[in-house]
Parts: sequence; structure tokens; C-alpha cells
Amino acid sequence: MTTSNGPLHGIKVLDLSVMISGPLAAMTLADQGADVIKVESPGIGDFMRYLGSAKGGMTGIFLNNNRGKRSLVVDLKRPEGVEVLKTLAKTADVVIQNFRPGAVERLGIGYDDLKAVNPNLIYVSISGYGPDGPASGHRVYDNVIQGASGLASVQVDPQNGTPSLFRTLLCDKVTSLKAAQAVTAALLARERGQAQGQHIVLAMLDAAIAFLWPDSAMDAVLLDDDANRTPTIAQNYAVTRMKDGFASIGVVSDSEFKGLCEAYGRPDLASDERFSTMFARTANASQLVPLMIELAAERGVDEFVARAHECDVPASKIVTIPELPTQPQVINNAVFVEREHPAAGRTREPRPAARFSATPSRVGRHAPMPGEHSDEIVAEVGLDAAALRAAGVIG
Repeated sequence: MTTSNGPLHGIKVLDLSVMISGPLAAMTLADQGADVIKVESPGIGDFMRYLGSAKGGMTGIFLNNNRGKRSLVVDLKRPEGVEVLKTLAKTADVVIQNFRPGAVERLGIGYDDLKAVNPNLIYVSISGYGPDGPASGHRVYDNVIQGASGLASVQVDPQNGTPSLFRTLLCDKVTSLKAAQAVTAALLARERGQAQGQHIVLAMLDAAIAFLWPDSAMDAVLLDDDANRTPTIAQNYAVTRMKDGFASIGVVSDSEFKGLCEAYGRPDLASDERFSTMFARTANASQLVPLMIELAAERGVDEFVARAHECDVPASKIVTIPELPTQPQVINNAVFVEREHPAAGRTREPRPAARFSATPSRVGRHAPMPGEHSDEIVAEVGLDAAALRAAGVIG
């Protein structure tokens, strides 16, 4: 759980970011062995420390996005605080920040400022729309980018055409994964001598569109008028209502449909000429869909899913968040780690998803309290922690 030889062991990251898009990227690097220093401002710092369920001054959402890090509170509005950061940057490999465009330059901690003290630095700038352009300065949150990127438009209610939002911070998390991958690619390029340091610019809008496009734009990618147009793969996604719950069922091939009919106790439907082929089922959907709804409503979800698996039908019950830790496959995969946080008490966290055979990832140290490691961090680079604290530069 606390192995020190992860694939990024020896890499030092300064995480200046707040909320989700930057902090989750930095936590991913920490899970993979990097030494991540979370740099926060005095006072509120990262607002995620105050949002949502909390115990002992630690919120669940902050814990979920900041484990494996050490915390340094430093006043970057003071020249002395900027000098502290520049001193840290001299020995760092990566900086991640998600200030609004122009803010870090005004503080004197932009890419050019830190590159001057460390040309090998990989500097990641995350913003909502990018550093320039007509929307660059607009304030955003995840839901705003869901709207701007087209993601909300694919969540349309088929009955009334109303778009909806994903009820998870999809754009923030997609951006964080893009950022973490970009950092490792830049580290590899630096190691190979292809580059020294470099500036990685990442807009949430760009990351969200890149995430949306591969399947949701399978029609829009073909620009010629004579293309054969079909619905997207996920356009007909729907939850199946069972007698005592809900299920998600995926049936595409004729053999899968045959298995579904067997699972419902109606094997005769698979040989009905109206439904025996994929093309026939599409042509006769108005007859097939009500029949499937009726059959589903007569069966309990657990019993149906068990029978579906016997018939090789892709199906799952709709599992709720409280149910997840008790699912047999989740237990088998050892997805969750339970441990005692010194402030928040008993916690449950997912381990890093990717499992490395030779350089295992880790569930890192507990998410830090504000300034928990300030003294040790500045002392490591030869600064006088007591003097900086007395002057109010660190906290």
C-alpha cells in the first residue's frame, strides 16, 4: 500500500492547482510514486477543503483528489513567497497549475518565470477554454464545459428532446487524466533527449471534445453528403426496468439476442422472422420494444442477471454507490482500501486502477491538512522554516 518504487519514483511535482482538474492529475502522479507537494495559499486555499461531507476538518472530495501529497502553505502574493516557490522549482520536475489565464504571469510564477530557474521543468497550464480566444477569460465549472463541449447534447431525453448533464464531474476528471498522461509523455521525451523542459497547455474544452468525439461524433466525422448515416452506438442506450430494480443490457449480435430470449424464457422469439436478424429487429422495433419491456417487468433483476450470464448475454444490475464495495468482482479486484485517516476517521478509497507488475502504484499517504508539511518542505531546499513562518510567508 505504501510502496516507494512506483514508475514515477524520484519525480518531484509542485501542485499549485485547486478543485479537481489539476489536483486529481497530481494525485495520479503521486499514486505512481511521485513526490507531490500541494502548494496552497493562506486562508481558504483549495475550496475543496470546505465542500461537501466532512469530518475533522477533512472533506471526502478533498481526500479523494489529494492523497499521497504533502502540503505547503505559502503566500504567493508576497515576493518572499514567490522566491520560496522558485527555490522549490529549481529541484522540481513538474508544475501543475489551473489558475485563470494570466494569473500566474501576474504573480511572477508563469512558465517563463520558472523556466528561468529550471530549464528542465515540465509546466502544465490547465484552464477552461485555453489561454487565448474569445472565451479565454470566462469563469467555468465542470457543468459549463459539459454544455460548451457538446457532451450535454448527447444526453438527450428521447421523449422530449431535452439535453441533460452527466451527474459526475466528467470534464474535470477527463482533463485530469489527459494532464497526467501528457506529463508522463513529456517526462519520457525529456529522458530521451527529445526536449528539455516544456510547457503543456490544456483546455478543459479541448479535453472534453477529444473525449466526446471518438464515438459520439461517428457520424459527424464523415463530411461528404453521400455517407451512409446511422445512429451512434450509444444513442439507444437505456436502462431496463425490472420487477424489483434496474438493469443495463447490451444486445447487438443475433446470438446475443437469442441468449436474451432464453434468459426471458421466450426462446421462440429468436426464431420469429420479425426479430431473427439485427436488420429485422431494427425494422420491427416498434413491436419488439414493448414486448421486451413487458418481459423485463415480470422478472427480478438478480434472477434475470444470473440467467443472462448463463446465456452469455452482456448484462448487469444497476449497482448503487453504497452497493459497490460488496460486489463480488469489486472484492476480487481489491478495488477499495479502507484505512484510518488521522482527522477524517475511517475512510474508503479506490486503489490506483492500473496495476504495474514491476513498479507497483501505491495508495499514498493520507490527504494532508493545510500546511502540514510546510516546515519540512522548505527545509529540504535549504530555507529557514522558522524565519519564514515568523514572517508569515509560510503557514
